[in-house]
Amino acid sequence: MLISLQAYNDLEAVIKEYGHRVQSLAFVYLKNRLDAEDIAQEVFLTYFHKAPRFFSSQSEKSWLMKVTVNKCRSLMRAKYRDEVPLTEDLCCLPPDEGAVMQAVLDLEEKYRLPIHLHYYEGYSLEEIAALLHTRPGTVGCWLSRGREKLKQVLKEDYFET
Repeated sequence: MLISLQAYNDLEAVIKEYGHRVQSLAFVYLKNRLDAEDIAQEVFLTYFHKAPRFFSSQSEKSWLMKVTVNKCRSLMRAKYRDEVPLTEDLCCLPPDEGAVMQAVLDLEEKYRLPIHLHYYEGYSLEEIAALLHTRPGTVGCWLSRGREKLKQVLKEDYFET
């Protein structure tokens, strides 16, 4: 299959702009770096094959995040139905960031994803609700409970006596 130079350049620009965000969201969802890389590749292949056109960069980013979440869910249903996913070693991050990221990764999925999308990706409650197919009030509740759980875990880690 031959691809045009323009299509290749468009895809390359999208990967440069959103590649890290897509892979980061997949990692937070799956807690496995290799699976996250696979999902990122699948997301950009889908982007290439569908060749969607967007009116703004925000709608493009939202589309990519939604496809990422959906592909992660599909992988979890197929691959991890009876398995427990591996947790990654975060030793490559600075100690403080690694501890916070590990605390986020240890949260239940319903708290982990909204926290990542809100604090790391900058999404509003309404945008997160659309991505996760739920109501903004539910997302607000998950964020509040997730923050409380993080506060307890980090307080224990940093203020042990």
